[in-house]
Amino acid sequence: MKHASLLKALLVMACTAICSVSLAQQGTVNAICSTDQSWCELAASDFQKATGVKVLQVRKATGEALAQLRAEAANPKTDIWWGGTGDPYLQAAEVGLLEAYRPSYINDLHSWSVRQYAMTGNRVGGFYTSAIGFGWNTEVLKKKNLPAPKCWKDLLDPRYKGEIETSHPAASGTAYTILAGLVQMMGEDAAFDYMKKLHKNITTYTRSGTAQAPNVAKGEVAIGVSFIFGFDGWTHNGYPVKSGAPCEGTGYEIGGIALIKGGKNPAAAKQYYDWLMSPDGQRIGARANSLQVPANKTFKPDPKIPLLDNVRLVKYDFEKYGKAAERKRLLDRWQREVESLPK
Repeated sequence: MKHASLLKALLVMACTAICSVSLAQQGTVNAICSTDQSWCELAASDFQKATGVKVLQVRKATGEALAQLRAEAANPKTDIWWGGTGDPYLQAAEVGLLEAYRPSYINDLHSWSVRQYAMTGNRVGGFYTSAIGFGWNTEVLKKKNLPAPKCWKDLLDPRYKGEIETSHPAASGTAYTILAGLVQMMGEDAAFDYMKKLHKNITTYTRSGTAQAPNVAKGEVAIGVSFIFGFDGWTHNGYPVKSGAPCEGTGYEIGGIALIKGGKNPAAAKQYYDWLMSPDGQRIGARANSLQVPANKTFKPDPKIPLLDNVRLVKYDFEKYGKAAERKRLLDRWQREVESLPK
């Protein structure tokens, strides 16, 4: 009996040790996701099922994510940050918050993705790309006898007063992309003159740049200014939404992905990073109805993803407008000259 009890105890101890090793190998990763909520959730769930790695993930707009990473720089609680506009990532790289990582599959990625690695000393990768444009609810416009906007100048029409929604550039990377894109396309003073006039027609500046598409789709606002792919997702789901790129030209994003310097779970973070950049991870965008152009070029993207072939893109200077000082200067001017104005 004693031998049997001893053997049983040894077996329990061995099982416990093996299980502990297995759990340790599976690990945990702490992530911030800044793309659409549906993509964030589906990616975390699928990766966890595929690998056993536990994903503790929050969804934050890129401006808010950058603020969190700055606040916890001395004791990082995040391992990886992915999705959302790239400019805040470039600012995080500039101030030393990100860990350099150049993946072995770099040749599987589009050239615009690879350029982000080169520009940042491998601290930021290009995760996806998409262009800024307009989305509108066809039923709301018809009911109010309003035309669909085709150009930036159209948005200044007094008939659109209270009918346009966009996001706040201090909180939203989308809105900062709009701001920086207009500055590069029009010239800074002309762009600010334009935004002052546009301000009269804006009903709300939301904290997140992903809010415009659902608000337009549900008829809560007639017109939204955000990334085109967001509006197209609702169109494919049968909502009365149409979208287009401004006739004069427009800004665009290269969404980011990065490892956090000093993160507590570097191995699991790299595993999640590599999976997100793989065909399996990149396909999730379209599955989640988030229709950005994926960085990985080794698979055929979903046909619902809008092509940028006929969009007039500005020659966006990611290096200049991704710097913290330039972002702060433009945001300060926007808050001083635009946000402070009465409507």
